Amino acid sequence: MGALAQPPVAVQWVRACRVDDIPRLGARVVKGAQQNIAVFRNGEDEVFALADQCPHKGGPLSQGIVHGRKVACPLHNWNIQLEDGCAVAPDAGCARRYAVKVEAGEVFLQLSPA
Repeated sequence: MGALAQPPVAVQWVRACRVDDIPRLGARVVKGAQQNIAVFRNGEDEVFALADQCPHKGGPLSQGIVHGRKVACPLHNWNIQLEDGCAVAPDAGCARRYAVKVEAGEVFLQLSPA
């Protein structure tokens, strides 16, 4: 017997904020249903979104310093890559990453259906 095909899950994009609402080299916190989401803006105006929790000790990544495409956790200075949420070696672990799109200066996050 073959496996049953699952119906496609609809992608849910939710407006988070305007790009201008995020400080350059900083973050803005968006309240999520299950956890807070840190929306980052780097010096090149690229926008990324991660769970606002360092994979090491749960520090608030939104309060860290953005440099390039990384954020330094404010608790123990772990560097977390903004593209994928993973810690830079020798540290290990990943924060959940959220897909982001920017349209006409508005930031949208892709969230899993409830």
